[in-house]
Amino acid sequence: MKKHNFSAGPCILPQEVFKEASEAILDFNNSGLSIIEISHRSKDFVDVMEEARHLVLELLGLEGKGYKALFLQGGASMQFLMTAYNLLETKAGYLNTGSWSDKAIKEAKLFGEVVEVASSKDANYNFIPKGYDIPKDLDYLHLTSNNTIFGTQIKDFPEVSVPLVCDMSSDIFSRTMDFSKFDLIYAGAQKNMGPSGTTLVVVKEDLLGKVSRKIPSMLDYQVHISKASMFNTPPVFAVYTSMLTLRWLKNNGGIAAIEELNEKKANLIYSEIDVNPLFNGFAEKEDRSMMNATFTLANGDLKETFDAMWKEAGINGVNGHRSVGGYRASMYNAMTLDSVAVLVDVMGDLERKA
Repeated sequence: MKKHNFSAGPCILPQEVFKEASEAILDFNNSGLSIIEISHRSKDFVDVMEEARHLVLELLGLEGKGYKALFLQGGASMQFLMTAYNLLETKAGYLNTGSWSDKAIKEAKLFGEVVEVASSKDANYNFIPKGYDIPKDLDYLHLTSNNTIFGTQIKDFPEVSVPLVCDMSSDIFSRTMDFSKFDLIYAGAQKNMGPSGTTLVVVKEDLLGKVSRKIPSMLDYQVHISKASMFNTPPVFAVYTSMLTLRWLKNNGGIAAIEELNEKKANLIYSEIDVNPLFNGFAEKEDRSMMNATFTLANGDLKETFDAMWKEAGINGVNGHRSVGGYRASMYNAMTLDSVAVLVDVMGDLERKA
C-alpha cells in the first residue's frame, strides 16, 4: 500500500514524476542509456538543464527581468555561506525565525557584521516577528520564508530599500507573490521540488561582483552563471527530476493553481486542530505555515494510541522535530487533499474514542 507521506523532506513528489524518472533511469530518451550514465555535456542533458532553468524563471514570473536560475550543490546550508561570501561587504541584516536562519547567521558572521533585526528565538520560534526596524546601510536583508521545524511562515514580506535575500527551501513554488521583490532566492530541492542533491538559486545578476574579497570559483555565483550551472558535474538525476516536477507544476496550472490546493489542505488540518480538544497547535495562528502544520497532544497519555492509529491508516512521517515534539504534517505541493483528509479523520477518531 502506498503510504500517505507527510515527511518534512526528502519530499513527496507527484506519481507521474516518479514514473517518468524511474523509466529514465533505465532508458533516457530512447537512447539505450540511463539518465544517470549519460554525459552531462551531451545535448540530451544540456537540454534538461536549460529547460529546468527556464521553467524556474517562467513559473516565478522572472523572465526578462535580469535574473539567472542556477542548480548547484551543497543544500541550503551551502547557501548560508555562499550568500555572505558573494554579497556581504560590511554589514548584513538577518531575521531570526528558526533553526535554519540561526545557522545562516552563524555563517554570515564569518564575513562581516551581522545585525539580527528581530528574533522569535526566546519563544522557541513559534511566531514571526513584525514591526522591526531595518537599517538602511545593509548590504542585504536575509529572511527565511517558511520554517519547516516550527511550522511558521512569513505572510507579508517587508518593503525594503536594500537587497532582499530569502531562503525558500520549504515553500518554493507553493504560493503566488511578486518574486521580483527578492534579489536572491535559494531553496534546497528536497522540500518541495525534487530529490535531495541539488539546490536552486535565483539571483539578480546586477547584485553580484560588488564585494572586494576574492571568491573561490566553486563558491562564486558569477562563475556558475558563466558556465550555465555546469562549472562542475551537476547532480544529473536531481536536476532531471526537478525539471519533471516543474513541468508537472506548469501543466497543472502553475503556482496559482497549486496555491489554491495548498490553502484547502492547510485549512482542513488547522480546522481539526482548532476544534479537537485533544490537540494544540504550536505556531501562532496568524503565522501558521501552509506547508508544515505543527501540533501536540493535550494529553501525552494518548500518544501510544494515536501513533498506532495513524500508522494503521498508512500514514508516514508525522513525528515532530525534537525541537518542538509532538507532530508535524508536511503538506508539500504533491500532497493530495485526500491524504490530508485521512490524517484529519484519524485525529477525529481519536477524539471519539478518548
